Amino acid sequence: MGSKVIQAALIFFSVSYLGATVQGIEVDVKKSGAKADGKSDDTAAFKKAWDEVCKATEPSTLTVPEGKYMVGQIGFLGPCKSAITFNAEGAEFIAPTDLSQFKTRSGWILFSMIKDLTVSGGTMNGQGSAAWKINNCNKSFDGNCRNLPINLNLGTLTNSVVKGITSVDSKFFHMNVIQCKNLTLSKITITAPGDSANTDGIHIGRSNGVTVNGADIKTGDDCISFGDGSQQVTVENVKCGPGHGISIGSLGKYPNEQPVMGVTVKHCTLSNTLNGVRIKTWPASPNGVATGMHFEDVTMDNVSNPILIDQEYCPWNQCKTGVPSKIKISDVSFKDIKGTSATKVAVKLLCSPGVPCDKVELSGVNLEYKGTNGSAISECDNVKPTLSGKNSPAICDAAKAA
Repeated sequence: MGSKVIQAALIFFSVSYLGATVQGIEVDVKKSGAKADGKSDDTAAFKKAWDEVCKATEPSTLTVPEGKYMVGQIGFLGPCKSAITFNAEGAEFIAPTDLSQFKTRSGWILFSMIKDLTVSGGTMNGQGSAAWKINNCNKSFDGNCRNLPINLNLGTLTNSVVKGITSVDSKFFHMNVIQCKNLTLSKITITAPGDSANTDGIHIGRSNGVTVNGADIKTGDDCISFGDGSQQVTVENVKCGPGHGISIGSLGKYPNEQPVMGVTVKHCTLSNTLNGVRIKTWPASPNGVATGMHFEDVTMDNVSNPILIDQEYCPWNQCKTGVPSKIKISDVSFKDIKGTSATKVAVKLLCSPGVPCDKVELSGVNLEYKGTNGSAISECDNVKPTLSGKNSPAICDAAKAA
């Protein structure tokens, strides 16, 4: 495509900011060559359009009109010269099913090393059903699952917003947030079958100042998970289920993990999930810290293990059982957690005998078990929680608490 055609794709527009008017450009990906027919490979057109907005010296927009875009593995990379809006309202992105087309581990669609980015709208269809069949994570962490692509990878973004995104049938995690600062995710929709392996909805790690406000997540693993280095993160107004719940961790599997500090989860509803809100660490872990974790106003509807601290987390027997976790858990609160438990043990606090939990508070817990083998109970090891308000079931019989 010649330079005149490229220039024709650039529509100059004005935006008002604090009373000042600045000039930017709008690039229409169709005018950069995208067919949007769901069959043609539109990757090159997106790269061309991105290059134009990234080099613009004033705030600019990459517009993706309605249509179906077949897109291979692509990185929208910075640093860029000014703020960018990636507007894909009504557009659907379709991933390749051939895994050989994914040459790196950066995921399917990557936004990285960008400041002042806004991604608005769009559906990302990962076409993951074939990949789930070959996922062998239950046998080895060094297998194919590590190479399966994430639908949307957000890396090293600063002062950015992602809103109105829908992720469908990712081959692996739906969204991964890594090394970001001051990032807001809102109006997120995530959909995959309940038996789709390792399809975490939103995974957050090594990031500071992340907010998730408003998400509807149905998937085959954790709806939201927090890895090491998650700091000052707030999650609210999330609907989760099916899935494995909202989880901090797992932590402690690898050396040199960064502390988890300041995670708040509130105003959420979990339905028919395998876990509720939980913190999980591996036995025989290196030293680590997880502190300042608060769960408030969470409704459980037929949820297994609604409240869970598990410092004996050992899926598929890939750990040294019997060797205590060295992840120190402290300053944790569960407030106004209510609803129904699918398991008789509604509250389970299994802390490490090597580094018992400190400053764990429960207040206003009201969980009902409707099974035939009695009422809801709690189990506790190596923790002496502070209790306030009315709690049901009774929390941590003093004779059993450490």
